[in-house]
Amino acid sequence: MTKSNWSIAVRRFGYGGKPTETYAGAPKSWLIAQIDNYDPLPQALRSLPGSDKITRQFGEFRRLGNDDQGLKRNARRALRGHVRSAVGARIVSAINTRDQFAERLVHFWANHFAVSTEKRGAGPLAGSFELEAIRPNIFGKFANMLAAVETHPAMLLYLDQAQSIGPNSRRGLRAAERGRRRAGLNENLAREILELHTLGVRSGYTQQDVTEFAKALTGHTVPAARRNRRNQRSRGSDLAYAFVEALHEPGAKTVLGKTYRASGAQEVAYILDDLAAHPATAKHIATKLARHFTSDTPPPALVTRLETDFLVSGGDLRSLTLALINSPEVWVEERDKFLTPWEWSIASARAIQPDQIDPMQIRRLMINLGQDLWKPGSPAGFEDKASRWAVPESLHRRVEAAQTLGRRGARHDARSLGPELYSGIWSKSSALAVARAESPAQAMALLLASPEAMWR
Repeated sequence: MTKSNWSIAVRRFGYGGKPTETYAGAPKSWLIAQIDNYDPLPQALRSLPGSDKITRQFGEFRRLGNDDQGLKRNARRALRGHVRSAVGARIVSAINTRDQFAERLVHFWANHFAVSTEKRGAGPLAGSFELEAIRPNIFGKFANMLAAVETHPAMLLYLDQAQSIGPNSRRGLRAAERGRRRAGLNENLAREILELHTLGVRSGYTQQDVTEFAKALTGHTVPAARRNRRNQRSRGSDLAYAFVEALHEPGAKTVLGKTYRASGAQEVAYILDDLAAHPATAKHIATKLARHFTSDTPPPALVTRLETDFLVSGGDLRSLTLALINSPEVWVEERDKFLTPWEWSIASARAIQPDQIDPMQIRRLMINLGQDLWKPGSPAGFEDKASRWAVPESLHRRVEAAQTLGRRGARHDARSLGPELYSGIWSKSSALAVARAESPAQAMALLLASPEAMWR
């Protein structure tokens, strides 16, 4: 393969090269090796706490009364600390990794199944959600990832499923008898699973399907987050996730024309398995994956190829990933994907390779560029199109960010770094602009703001 093929591999499938990194052999072999030798728990993430611990802390925070203001401040600080630690670890991991393709896939799937740190309770769990539900499953079955995601406490809290109660459940009927106003059926999770996580919009499901699915989801909850001062010692109240039969809507449910007999917790498992195998899900996933790795309007032939592989393999994500990298459409030299703020910030940090990485400085850059980590603004995740990011105000801020990072990377010779990082695609116009820079810092800023650094 040519030098441009290596540039495609490192930038399109990864986050760009470093001044000290070299690549040898075939680019496809490099990508396949990352699949075969995938480590779901990189070193930078190994000290992060799991969801059980974080959820218990959130439950304890909720139990504190108004007379415990000092304890509440400390508990709130600790929960915010989990967000900061997870953000820092993810940034450091992305900057340092040699397995860029695997990391990009983690981030793709985490954005597909988006949660937000802005949601109370769910926020501190964003890092553990990615660690526990996404990372172990990126080369497994889509059905397994789907089940892990939808029953994780972060997703249950983010989309209000933890408070959903079946109207005819034991708990719901008891509340009605007492004349108490309680949270009833919540359809948020059911709707987003159908619209965003599996079938996609305009795929044929109805409002009745959403309601029936929401009924099946009742009982899947976060006991620790439901705790209060009266039931803090109740059985199982420390659990981050549990199926609570007393909250579950009884009876059969019909979703997409198929009736699922009353079977408690298994109802959701059966529905998710069917959704994971649905042709509309295959098309939805194939389209998003093709768009992410080619262009905002992905080649129809690539979408069809990925869709077919998804259906034939039963949603095997390893097979789907191999089908992606073996497709000629992903190796064209045209660079039609504009880097998101996350992608550009990580790629730029890798390019300047500072002596000391300050992940919070990188995060501040991302915030200024409009993409704070795990704050997508909606369950749809961050937009993956140039129309969202390649606009005048955003470009102006990105140039300013390039100047900030350029000062950090001034110890490198940008004139020699350009053709090294962008081997085979470094243009004469970019080389001339860098060569005419008045200082090493300005030269590095011009490199980071070049078209080669903005598109992949």
